[in-house]
Amino acid sequence: MKKQGLLSWILILTLIVSAGCGVYSDSQKQKNVNKVQVFTSFYVLADFAKKIGGDYVEVTNMIPPGTEPHDFEPTPKQIAKLQEADLFVYNGTGFDEWVKKVIENNNGKMEVVNTTEGISLLTLNEEESHNHTEGDFHKGGIDPHVWLNPMNAMIQAEKIKDGLIKVDPSHQEVYTKNYEKLKQSFIELDQTYQNELKKAKTREIFVSHAAFGYLADRYQLKQVAIAGLTPSDEPSPKELAEIVNEAKKMKIKYILFEPLLESKYATTIMNEIGAKALTLNPIESLTKEEIEKGEDYFSIMKNNLEVLKTALGVK
Repeated sequence: MKKQGLLSWILILTLIVSAGCGVYSDSQKQKNVNKVQVFTSFYVLADFAKKIGGDYVEVTNMIPPGTEPHDFEPTPKQIAKLQEADLFVYNGTGFDEWVKKVIENNNGKMEVVNTTEGISLLTLNEEESHNHTEGDFHKGGIDPHVWLNPMNAMIQAEKIKDGLIKVDPSHQEVYTKNYEKLKQSFIELDQTYQNELKKAKTREIFVSHAAFGYLADRYQLKQVAIAGLTPSDEPSPKELAEIVNEAKKMKIKYILFEPLLESKYATTIMNEIGAKALTLNPIESLTKEEIEKGEDYFSIMKNNLEVLKTALGVK
């Protein structure tokens, strides 16, 4: 009898614990449902959205970690998932061409934010590239990589903040406070770049593709690019020979490659002129390993600064 009573109590306790777990699970699901659902078109915008939204947002980056975004096309499943968004944030300037379909099919329930609207955009000059086929470039030559200038990134972050306030005005104070903290980080990063790069012995950076125009423009550098605004904008044999000659004249010691791309042309030039390879990250996408390590926009930009200091001969 005592044994049966003990078993009964064990059964009751088990049911209580199980029920408790079920309630916790449901409340956790409800908690996630109650968060603002933010979808972004690439990594940097997801990073900013998380920093501004904090505990009140659930951020989904459309591009999987480690994916090169220039030629990315979302799957039907991803597009269907996107319909759950309260706020969709994209870069614009042709960087994320697939977004056009999303905007056209928007049912009006999703707030859409173009983060480059109002930013002064750069075009790719002929002196910056050896591939002059404008039709291959984003919108006839507009450089989409605005976020590599911290002051532009700050504007993009502000637009995300405004978008969050529009869809969730009840947490305006939190979003504003988080944005102001982020804004200070952009200002400090910019000042660090200004202070360090003014010591440079040379002002030219030799890069595998023309992703760094805004960074170069902000810090009075000259970008010499092997490929155009997209990695597929490759030079002809004649142009390749011209690049090699130019690199020799400039006495280039380093060629700056990107972590997600392998350029056979950049490798050819590097071997031809006896230069060394360095990695300069356009922060278009982070790998899963980088995300797990806690890397973000600011840590990558600081790593980029150290690379630039080496390439530019900053002591």
